[in-house]
Amino acid sequence: MKVLPDCVLTPSADLDVLLVPGGDVTAILKNDAVIEWIAAQSSGTAIMASVCTGAFLLAKAGLLKGLDVTTHWEDLEELQTAFPSLNVKPGVAWIDCGKVVTSGGISAGIDMSLHLVERLAGRPLADATARQMEYRWLP
Repeated sequence: MKVLPDCVLTPSADLDVLLVPGGDVTAILKNDAVIEWIAAQSSGTAIMASVCTGAFLLAKAGLLKGLDVTTHWEDLEELQTAFPSLNVKPGVAWIDCGKVVTSGGISAGIDMSLHLVERLAGRPLADATARQMEYRWLP
C-alpha cells in the first residue's frame, strides 16, 4: 500500500506537533529536501515526534543530538551506529525529551500518541481516546 501526497509541504511556523512516521526510510534518508524540511519545522513546532524508524529522519535532520531516544527494537543498534551522539535506549516504548519524543514500533507509537494527547489535552481525553479505540493503554 502506498500513500501519495496531493501536494508538497512547505515550511510552516505554526505546527503544534510534527509526527514523523517510520518504515523503510532508506530512500528518504537520501532525500535532502525532506531532511531540510523536517529540520526547518523544528524552530516553529512545539513537539517533534517519531514512530519507529522515523527517528533516523529526525537524527539526520540534526534534531536528536545528545538526547535519549528509541526506535523499533530491530533498528536500535543501527541508529546508534549511524548517529553516535544519540543515547539510544532499548526496552522502552517511548521517550519524551520535551520538544522531541521518539517511540518504538507500531503499538509503541500508539502509546506515545496517547501520551501526547495526555500532555497536550489532559489525562481524561487520553483515557477516553484509548477507551474509544478499545486500546489497553498503560501510561
